[in-house]
Parts: sequence; C-alpha cells; structure tokens
Amino acid sequence: MNAEIIAVGTEILLGQITNTNARYLSEQLAVAGVNVFFHQVVGDNMKRLTDAISLAQSRSDLIFLCGGLGPTEDDLTREALAAVLGRSLELDERVLEQLVQLFARLGREMTPNNRQQAMRIQGALILDNPRGTAPGQYVEAEGRHYVLLPGPPTEMIPMFVEQVLPLLHKLSGESQTIRNRVLRIFGLGEPAVETKVADLLESTNPTIASYASEGECKLRVTAKADSVEAADDLIAGLEMQVRERLGGFIYGVDDEKLPVVVGKQLIEKGLTLAVYEGVTGGVLTSMLHEYRGVSSYIKEAMVLADGELLKTRLGLREYKTLEERAGVIAEAMRRYAGADWAVAVSDLVTPNEGSAAANMRDVYFAVSGPQANDTKVVRIRGDQTQLRIRAAKHALHLLIQSMEA
Repeated sequence: MNAEIIAVGTEILLGQITNTNARYLSEQLAVAGVNVFFHQVVGDNMKRLTDAISLAQSRSDLIFLCGGLGPTEDDLTREALAAVLGRSLELDERVLEQLVQLFARLGREMTPNNRQQAMRIQGALILDNPRGTAPGQYVEAEGRHYVLLPGPPTEMIPMFVEQVLPLLHKLSGESQTIRNRVLRIFGLGEPAVETKVADLLESTNPTIASYASEGECKLRVTAKADSVEAADDLIAGLEMQVRERLGGFIYGVDDEKLPVVVGKQLIEKGLTLAVYEGVTGGVLTSMLHEYRGVSSYIKEAMVLADGELLKTRLGLREYKTLEERAGVIAEAMRRYAGADWAVAVSDLVTPNEGSAAANMRDVYFAVSGPQANDTKVVRIRGDQTQLRIRAAKHALHLLIQSMEA
C-alpha cells in the first residue's frame, strides 16, 4: 500500500506553522510497513485542493488529508474530497448531537457554522474526536482509501493511533504485530552512531534506523512477529548489541527525553534540584517543566547574568578560572536553595580561532550534589537559539551522569 500525505492550510505555506503532522504520519506509517512516496501542502482554496487530491489519486492508493475540517469558510477539505469523488455531503445527526452537548458542557454558544463539522461525505466512516470539535472521516472509493484528520497535532495524533492504525491493519490483512523501541543518544552525532552500528543497520527483522534531532540522535528498532512477546524479544536482542557498542551514550528509551529522565530520577529518589542559568536564558528550566511534578523537585531556578549581583546574592567564594567559577556557582546555588542537587550553565566565550569560530562558543557547566562536584566545558556550534537548546541539553546530560555515578 502506497500512501500520500496532503497537508491543508495556507498558514503552512506562509511558514506560520511547521508541518509536523506530515513528519509524524511518515514516521508512523513507515513503522506500520506503509510506503509514503509523496507529500503535498496546499492552501485553503477549493480549486487547488481538488487538484491536489486528483494528483494524489493518480499515484497513491492511501491518501491522508490533514486540516481543513473546522467550522469556518476556508475549511474546505470535506467539500473538496466530496466533489472529487462525486459524492454528496450529509448531516450526521449523531455528530451534531455530540457537538451540541459539547458546547453545552463548555457553557458556550454553538454558532450555526459549527454544523458543517457534522457534515459527512456519503458512505464515509466517522472518526470520533473527543479532544476537539472536528471529527475525522474514512472513505473508500474505487480501490483507494482516504483518511481525513484534524490539523491540531493534539487531536490528530490520538485519532491516528486509536482509530486509523487499526483500520490500516485491517485493510492490509496484516495479522502480525509490529513493535518499535526508540533508543535516545546524547554525546554522539548521527554519523558516529551509524559508524558504530553500521552492520546492524543491515538487519531486516528487526530493522534499525537512525534519526538526528537538535543536539542528539535516536535509533528506532522495529520488529514484526506473530505476537507482542515475540516482537519484543526480537527488539531486545538487537538492543543489547546496540548498548554494547554505545554504552553510556544511551540515556533513555521511547519518550524518555533528557528532562524526563532527570525528573523521574529526582522524584523516585525524593531529591530536589536548584538551577542556575547565566547563558541559556531560562531554556533549561523550561525543558524541566516538560515532566509532570516539576514543582515537587525544583527548589529554586535563577536566570541571572550580572556578576556582582550574583556574587552578592549567592555569596560566591573566590575562583581562578571559568570552569572553577561554574563549580563555585553550582555549589553556592545548591546551598542557597537548600537543594540536594544543583546544575549551573555559567559562562560562554568565543574561542580565539578567527572567523571560522564565529558561530562556536565554549560553554561552562557544573553539577553539585551530595557526593559529586562535576564541571565541564563544551564547544557548541550554532546560532543563539541552537546554542541555548544544545547547552541546556548538555547540562541535563551532565546532571544525569552525575546522579548515576
């Protein structure tokens, strides 16, 4: 089965939002064994949208349309697909009643244009949307399959996982189970990771593929078997080989991002944390808020660049080097907050290597804990946004290593 993804929305073409839905669907369809050969992005225009659908019909048998299912005049996806298929739009009384009840619970008036979200393409299966007002639809016509999904990722992703994936498995007649596991890696770039596992990349079941993200790398291991247990066993065998080669560079699995690993360790051990950011401008603290319960373990977070004010507030002892200064700040921050652990991103300097180093900085980190006082300097490349994100991740990784030592 060959798939095509059409993202609908002028805001995507204008660069106002990023087309993350296409990336997510491509990743998930690959895991499900579905080929994705084409992506399209089209604005909120009936003629261009119907043209895009017709083009997809000529080359794909599974077509996803994301967005354009709302209540406004420029939400045209239902109408466009109905027109291309030569089918009528019918009011679905069950969906309409769900909308009426939803607005009543919210204490809001349901305006007349919301009724169009209850319009179903003739013969379509409604995909319920308990997280929003726009239901999805599945339509089969002349051997092709069309899936209409809402644009907001918080609505699209659960709908895909809970309702579309089971449909795809039924369509393909696939009786086997597909499982995957993501190994999260920090401290090695994608080329270095691939070099270390080069021969494993040739495995056919399970398969392994690398993905780069900002400042880190992921390896996705996917297996197909007659049962969940058998697929998990296949994954475990390959994962063991990967861990033997990458060791401590693997910091987490699946959804265990750096801040999640930190938060879990602190909460499970009943420990607290203080954070000092002189370089990252609050990005580090913001990342830590990705994990629930952050208020239970962060005792203090400080974003302060003024050296004299910092010295007065924390009562810093004397130091000689910038690396030592980072350690002094972490120790003082831990004491000031009364926390079990403290992490500091203190300074950055531009290496004296001419214009080639214009987008490089040496960033100084430190962690202070019950039995650990670790400092580190890392040369980071990138613009200001990349520098803050990558520096925050280095700080989290140093904290993980210190707590696990």
